[in-house]
Amino acid sequence: MTSPHTPGLVAGRLDAEEIALNFADLHPAYDPHEAAVAADRCYFCHDAPCVTACPTDIDIPLFVRQISTGQPEAAAQTIFEQNILGGMCARVCPTETLCEEACVREAAEGKPVEIGRLQRFATDSAMARQGHPFLRGETTGKSIGVIGSGPAGLACAHRLAMKGHAVTIYEARERPGGLNEFGLAAYKTTEDFAAREIDWLLGIGGITVAYGKTFGDNIDLPALQQEHDAVFLGVGLSDVNALDLPGFDLSGVRNAVDFIAELRQADDKTSIPVGRDVVVIGGGMTAIDAAVQSRLLGAANVTLAYRRGRDAMGASGFEQDLAAKHGVRLMTNATPVAVHGHGAVQEIELEHTQAANGTLQATGERFRVPADQVLLAIGQTLTQDAGLTTERGKIAVTGPGRTSLAGVWAGGDCTLGEDLTVVAVAEGRDAAEDIHAALS
Repeated sequence: MTSPHTPGLVAGRLDAEEIALNFADLHPAYDPHEAAVAADRCYFCHDAPCVTACPTDIDIPLFVRQISTGQPEAAAQTIFEQNILGGMCARVCPTETLCEEACVREAAEGKPVEIGRLQRFATDSAMARQGHPFLRGETTGKSIGVIGSGPAGLACAHRLAMKGHAVTIYEARERPGGLNEFGLAAYKTTEDFAAREIDWLLGIGGITVAYGKTFGDNIDLPALQQEHDAVFLGVGLSDVNALDLPGFDLSGVRNAVDFIAELRQADDKTSIPVGRDVVVIGGGMTAIDAAVQSRLLGAANVTLAYRRGRDAMGASGFEQDLAAKHGVRLMTNATPVAVHGHGAVQEIELEHTQAANGTLQATGERFRVPADQVLLAIGQTLTQDAGLTTERGKIAVTGPGRTSLAGVWAGGDCTLGEDLTVVAVAEGRDAAEDIHAALS
């Protein structure tokens, strides 16, 4: 794939004022009165289905009641005890398919308690204070190496620091955060929230971050095991799946994850080139984020092409509707077969598909869509497994993240399970508890 700065791509399709408006907060924060009104809708269920639906097991009725009684910082403490990245999860979790879908109000009225926005209100209130909500435990003399500073690695490191262990996080990039910093749509985490949350999290002390350390390159597992009493792998999925089809090496074709990362790190979004006719290949959250942001940058026509039906898309119904609302054309049962152009992409050729006998089959019916930019969001894969047992292309674990190698744990996107921030946090937290028990 070639550089994004190719013919057909234009920066500054919209002026700075319109860009700022387009990339405003997707879910604006509640003010205190709005939060109180929203909290009063909660039934405070005893056996709350919303808690069962939360991967981090936050006591949702308790924190909502604390908000309703004017104690947002106490509510935040309830949240942080289970999910130290509760601020980010409040912004980016698909609450509509997790806690809010399970809400009794949703079943009764079709309008759940807005748990995500209430969680944000509480966590933002607490983070605005000086100081960290947890004290570091008495020093144990034990050292743990954490590979990757994404949600799983950060959650693991924080919980271990709470227990009094010394933690070193090894991060390949120049900034921490992983998916939260580089992989989410800019309108989901505004005002540099990811970086501010990490600074706040590291306030507990006992955690050192070493940058420019790439697993399998300038650091390896045997060396880390020699240096530390335990190792946690939160390496994510950094390799992008290849699409070996004619024309996919033309200028204007690139990975959606790189496009999103460039946009997230840009000080000036008007500097990001975007095509007039953009086609995104994929059906997950990354595909939606790339498609919507292309429109927000000023692309005239954006098509999201997915090889299966809409009900099979990895993106939630809310995300699909968000794309449609922003003028993205959702084209299902269409798979790419070639890209056409002279040096740079001009068209993408697709073929209709259909499900038959439980398998996806090509119909032979092909068509072309104009495109001067093609963004590939077809999934990512594990860079390297360091000889650990793998399953379906990911590191195999048992219980709270135990790998096939003694003294090594793993969690987050590099292991099996849903690739969600909140799931990664839960896995990092639970692995830390198991590491602490093993070292004790």
